[in-house]
Amino acid sequence: MIPFRNLAETRTPDGSRFSLHEHDGEYFLKLNGRQLMGSNSTVSEYLLADHACHFPRGLRQPRVLIGGLGLGFSLRRVLELAGAGAVVQVAELLPEVVSWNRQFLGDLNGKLLDDPRVEVYTGDVFDCIKRGAARFDAILLDVDNGPTSFVQKKNARLYNRDGLSLIRRALRPGGRVAFWSAEREPAFFAQLGRSGFEAAEYEARAHERAKRAAHRIYVGAVG
Repeated sequence: MIPFRNLAETRTPDGSRFSLHEHDGEYFLKLNGRQLMGSNSTVSEYLLADHACHFPRGLRQPRVLIGGLGLGFSLRRVLELAGAGAVVQVAELLPEVVSWNRQFLGDLNGKLLDDPRVEVYTGDVFDCIKRGAARFDAILLDVDNGPTSFVQKKNARLYNRDGLSLIRRALRPGGRVAFWSAEREPAFFAQLGRSGFEAAEYEARAHERAKRAAHRIYVGAVG
């Protein structure tokens, strides 16, 4: 039996244990021993980018904000979709995760951090959102297990009425925000609509061979 290797470990601001593991050529991020994501299960990370990056026709220099670096799969897909003139800001709360991508995940997606289109912000994505109006054409948020299941409790402010108002203000006309969720969140879908977004919900399988779609992508579009 091939064992799991614990490659690195750190603590989140609330004291939780956050760790990187490798098993049989695949990589996994865990929170307090519970798996958050793995390189063998990336379908929903790609879909998050696909549903967010619907840029207006003729837009040559889209600006994209990604909340949560993870293993870099959403970043990879955004760079494929956004084109040569894009500016892609990645906000990652834990500096160790950025370091792990460079040190351990270079052959996965870590080298993408050196792409000239990429700007890495080590800190809370909420700070990037509230910094100014009409700055982004797409915002991708994969920082929790969903609008009611938080990796960090303070992330709740991203999903309430005030947080959604800030997100809407941060988007340019025609922009979109996409939220990753581990499960259906009908109350959040309704809140998106009440907050002035054109709301949509998409099913997302955990991996290509999955028989059912366990996860959801929630999208809010600005007219």
